[in-house]
Amino acid sequence: MNLTNNRKLWTGVVFAAVTVLILGSSYAQQGPRGRSSYAPVDITEPFSATLARLSAQKPAVERDHMVVLNERYDLSNRPATGVTMGRTKPVQEGVRVKLTAGTTWESLAGMTAEQIRDGNLFPPGFLPLPHPKHQEGGMVFPRFLINEIKRQEGRDLTRFDVDFDLPDHFLPEFPPAIYLNQRSDLGDVSQGQLVTVDNYYQLFNGILNPKQLEGLRLLVTPFPQQQFNQTEDRRTEQPSRGVTCFDCHANGHTNKATHLAPDARPTETRHRITTPTLRGVFIQRLFGSQRALKTVEDFTEFEQRGAYFDGDDVIAAKKGVNILERGHQVNVMAEF
Repeated sequence: MNLTNNRKLWTGVVFAAVTVLILGSSYAQQGPRGRSSYAPVDITEPFSATLARLSAQKPAVERDHMVVLNERYDLSNRPATGVTMGRTKPVQEGVRVKLTAGTTWESLAGMTAEQIRDGNLFPPGFLPLPHPKHQEGGMVFPRFLINEIKRQEGRDLTRFDVDFDLPDHFLPEFPPAIYLNQRSDLGDVSQGQLVTVDNYYQLFNGILNPKQLEGLRLLVTPFPQQQFNQTEDRRTEQPSRGVTCFDCHANGHTNKATHLAPDARPTETRHRITTPTLRGVFIQRLFGSQRALKTVEDFTEFEQRGAYFDGDDVIAAKKGVNILERGHQVNVMAEF
């Protein structure tokens, strides 16, 4: 198939898919209302009981989620020949969304949106992917990040109720390199290391100015989060100091840590989000899932209350939210 036909085929499939989504919304029933917008504040179950109950449920939760993943996607390790990320990790190749039995991309391209909808032929891999534990959500980190943070800091990001779901071969290279705009002559200033509160000063002192260095310190300093904190409804076996900005945005890039967007209720209607890279935000003009935050400073200030605590300021107060000061802390974080 030549390039022109390929473009026509994919244009047809994408147009049909978008039309199905648009038309489908007009047939949607009114969604359910949640019982409350707030998480419970007064926890009556002892932590030992919570730990035992959720740990016991974990295998079934992960088994059910993997059924969804394997029904939708080809998760096999098929690296592309001669194509790698910044260092040596191979890039995966091929379309991984599975089609409904008996259909092909060509047959879908020849159908109308109504035919795809009525035949229930829309590829499920293009539907929103649920969080590995959607009824709770929260930050879930890849195992390689958990192991390195534990090695450097002794801080454990393991959740006892759920693990990360996507295979490592689909995730970004770890740790990613760091190239500074103002000092491109230095090459990878991370020196192949994951930047943490333990090594940031050694790596960046003399390269960054004092404001940027302080901003980086804050980006690698742990602060309480919904599932990683000191309270009895945490999801770590031991009380946790919390998470850092760079736990999700490893070396200012991404490790594809998973979360749920905080901007809707009930939880069933919230969508899964995957950590984006921070690279390029110095020229970005809009931020946030609703594209409503106008500066990276706005986003930095909002993130501690929004993503860290699922948009629940009552729980944030209980768990020790770190409210960033705009004039000194937010600005230097954004400058870095």
